[in-house]
Amino acid sequence: MEKQNETQLNRHPRGITPLFLTEMWERLSYYGMRALLVLYLVKSLGFSDADAGAVYAFYTSFVYLTPVIGGYLTDRFLSYQFAIYLGSFLMLCGHISLAFSGLPFFYLGLVLLALGNGFFKPNMSTIFGRLYNEKQNLRDSGFTIFYMGINLGGLLGPIICGSLGERVDWHLGFLSAGVGMAVGMIVFYFGSRRLPDSIWEKQSSLPRTSNSSSVDKKTQSKILLIVLLSFFSIFFWMAFEQMGSSLNLFALRNTDRNLFGFNIPASVLQSINPLFILLFGPIVSLFWTALSKRNKNPNPVLKFVLSLVLLGIGFLVMVVAASFAETGVSVSILFLVFVYFWNTLSELCLSPVGLSFVSQMAPAQYASLLMGIWFLSNAFGHYAAGILSGYQNQWGSMKNFYGFFVICSFSGALLLYGIYSIKKKTILGLLEGKKEDKSILAN
Repeated sequence: MEKQNETQLNRHPRGITPLFLTEMWERLSYYGMRALLVLYLVKSLGFSDADAGAVYAFYTSFVYLTPVIGGYLTDRFLSYQFAIYLGSFLMLCGHISLAFSGLPFFYLGLVLLALGNGFFKPNMSTIFGRLYNEKQNLRDSGFTIFYMGINLGGLLGPIICGSLGERVDWHLGFLSAGVGMAVGMIVFYFGSRRLPDSIWEKQSSLPRTSNSSSVDKKTQSKILLIVLLSFFSIFFWMAFEQMGSSLNLFALRNTDRNLFGFNIPASVLQSINPLFILLFGPIVSLFWTALSKRNKNPNPVLKFVLSLVLLGIGFLVMVVAASFAETGVSVSILFLVFVYFWNTLSELCLSPVGLSFVSQMAPAQYASLLMGIWFLSNAFGHYAAGILSGYQNQWGSMKNFYGFFVICSFSGALLLYGIYSIKKKTILGLLEGKKEDKSILAN
């Protein structure tokens, strides 16, 4: 009996498969549409780089702002199931709107996609996390599986939607993203019946303390540390999100995409990053586990520093590629492959680490607020990425433009490491305390 209980404890909960597939199809629709966005604006609608960058900036930043609003409304007024269906339906309508010609349909589609994401994204993650309320030992492993679903969708989306959009018809590419969203809704409808009833129940509000206006020094320090890492994540997203904007245009205009006699659509290259995530994500996870067994696993702050260093290396490669491109030569596709390789390693050191860190470090009474701050930092970084990409021609040369991100990444890493060195004792004390706190659940 004891052995049977142990087996049950180490088995992933029933229901992760439909949530994995739902998330995969939704991400397929998102990344498929994102791969086409800037290219469609520039090639089909004749937007300037600056105007296309501005649209990209507003759209991607709102995608990370709306989950704060959607999560708030769901916590107070909506059921989780209704919020997910509402978000899915709005995104489906958004993709359908993009399938029609005309700027009014285009802008309506972007608004519907951003609003729908606000209801879908936080609640899908919440119910997935609740599957592991009784199996905390498998939580990290479960979210790794979930993360694989996200990147599988990110791999397939640009290939399917990008190929159709660039080679056949832009609006057909957008419509194919809507088909992915529709399949995701169907999967969720039938798959949600296998989920336990307990994950749909709203948790009661946390009890208020007798002196809620006062915050102890340790809590203040935890909040400051979360805000600090959220701030430095802006450096990351500002550079990383060039992938969907300036690097996408570089692939279109300055890259020899002919491979074995086949001319690869520029948008399809957006699949390289999720492919690398799927290939190297498990390896990096095993690497952290191996270091942990030897008590040498870097803490989240040092992983952020490492992430910014790796990001800077990736953009150093981009500086070299830009130097060749400025001579009028179409550069090898391998340059972008290497850039995305370093960017992927950087992402693996920051994105999942940051989300896990915030959800575990945040004091329970401020968990939603601090998670909102983390998403806001994502929004600021995405907005800055889009705006900067639109003005790359104002830097004198592409080499100078990409060199800016090298400087920002390395400077951010140096600054964060300096702060860590000065406050090392305090930070390590907070991180050690985090390991003992098992009461905080990701929301």
